[in-house]
Amino acid sequence: MSFYISLSGLKAAQTDLATIANNVSNVNSTAFKKSKAVFGDIFAAAPMQTTTQVAGQGARVQGITQQFTQGTIEGTDKTLDLAITGEGFFTVKRTGDSQVSFTRNGALSLTEDRYVVDTTGARVQVIPVDPTTGEPSAALAASLAAGTVTSGDLADLQVPTNWPAGGTGNQLNSVGVGKDGQITGVYADGSTVYLGTTAMAAFNSQDGLRQQGDAHWTSTSASGTPRFGIGNSGLYGSVRSGSLERANVDITEELVALISAQRNFQANSKAIEAANTLSTTIVNMRT
Repeated sequence: MSFYISLSGLKAAQTDLATIANNVSNVNSTAFKKSKAVFGDIFAAAPMQTTTQVAGQGARVQGITQQFTQGTIEGTDKTLDLAITGEGFFTVKRTGDSQVSFTRNGALSLTEDRYVVDTTGARVQVIPVDPTTGEPSAALAASLAAGTVTSGDLADLQVPTNWPAGGTGNQLNSVGVGKDGQITGVYADGSTVYLGTTAMAAFNSQDGLRQQGDAHWTSTSASGTPRFGIGNSGLYGSVRSGSLERANVDITEELVALISAQRNFQANSKAIEAANTLSTTIVNMRT
């Protein structure tokens, strides 16, 4: 039995090592969120058996959870590099299958047709506003207040080269992003046009989000449906233009954890070696 107990310990240590290795390998991945392996003991006894005389039966992996703590904010001086300080996620939609996902990686760029996309090519979603006043429609404002906005109410963010869009004059001079995520374009005649407000998403349980890679997540029944809103208010953190969020991995902390996991692996190996020595001694007693 001790062989299998130590084997479960080896498997647990191996999972811990793999989790730490993944954290370390992504130390330079933008907006990466580190993971932590959670373990539990295995115990079994008959109903009438005295449990004080029964040893445990090893360890098991209860799960690998992500730590959604704030990463360090790094300045880039690029207007369309966005970082979130606080809670919330940016909302993006893939053009192929229209799948909506959520990310904190705000390294954005423009496509040939002037749509704003993230590193995976998914289009950034915004809350539509009036180009002149910057306010959403009355119906949409009511939905925002009630927390009933859905992904169908959002729109792709597009930055026209000319205003009005499709024209040939009045070219774009600059783009600005406010703390609330409101995106504006200043054109040659000095007019300011409101292009939309980044749709921030919050969840009842962030731990229930499903990882998709590239610092993207999708909602599940465990996370609950996303609640969309505007940055720098309520559940949603503020948006910082010209910045990116680095991975929340502390390399020193991970190296200490790596040493601990390695020692756990060695200790379980020694326990198997000791059990093997005892078994060999017993087998050889007759000879």
